[in-house]
Amino acid sequence: MLEQAREVLILEAEAIRAVADRLDARFEEAVRVLLACQGRVVATGMGKSGLIAQKVAATLASTGTPSLFLHPGDGSHGDLGMVTQQDVVLAFSNSGETEEVLALLPVIKRLGAGLISLVGELDSTLGRMSDVALDVSVAREACPLNLAPTSSTTAALALGDALAVALLTARGFDEERFALFHPGGSLGRKLLLTVRRVMHAGEEIPLVDENAPLREALLEMTAKRLGLTGVRSADGALVGVITDGDLRRHLEWEAEGVLSATAKQMMTRNPKTIEADALAAEALRVMQQGQITSLFVMDRGALAGVVHLHDLLRAGLA
Repeated sequence: MLEQAREVLILEAEAIRAVADRLDARFEEAVRVLLACQGRVVATGMGKSGLIAQKVAATLASTGTPSLFLHPGDGSHGDLGMVTQQDVVLAFSNSGETEEVLALLPVIKRLGAGLISLVGELDSTLGRMSDVALDVSVAREACPLNLAPTSSTTAALALGDALAVALLTARGFDEERFALFHPGGSLGRKLLLTVRRVMHAGEEIPLVDENAPLREALLEMTAKRLGLTGVRSADGALVGVITDGDLRRHLEWEAEGVLSATAKQMMTRNPKTIEADALAAEALRVMQQGQITSLFVMDRGALAGVVHLHDLLRAGLA
């Protein structure tokens, strides 16, 4: 079983390599046609080629090229109405003679929509009728009977991905736009979520005056349950922080000395901070780099909140 599995993977890898070696000016022309498209890219294909077309349409849509999938069978029964003159049809067919796909061609041509095909036979009906035909032929299928679409669908999928990547690069598609199209996923959370949305603010901020006794700082830390408290000066500025770690490090003092200390004596000066509108992912990076679990949050120079590592974990950033 392992030997057969390796053979399948090798055959499919070789099929992709062969497509890569055959790439020529037609690929560049296809990219130019797609870039110039004023409407949408309408991917279509039947059977296994249709499944590949659906995936490529989804990849294009998520990377800045408006795209949708048209089932060729449904297209012949009214759904061709979704295709306009401004669109480009991206047709997948290994044989280039798939009846359901060929039935769409007269209407596509009459509408004036562009037609790019990914075919296993350039000299097929679909290949000849296309504005640009891309060769995704394979030497053989990975199926031992050389029948089930395996290497051919892998090659078509890989070339579809190559088109999508070439387009996103040409469009200058960046992480922010990618996140815009993926707001519900972890990528969207990492790239769009700001510190302001996860921080503790108002009465939830642990904070004591610099001359407050340590007992008050301990009570504040216990009440707010964030493992630290900020220390503010007489004019309200954040001047330090006391953490659980600070307390442990000062336990070598005599008990009486510790309890009589002030927050100013115990605090670490110049605590690390982050801006409220910074990305939460940046807060996570700063925490990991500094090996700390909390950051005070500033907004236009004023203390606005505090964010804890657990807040970022709950938000799905790590």
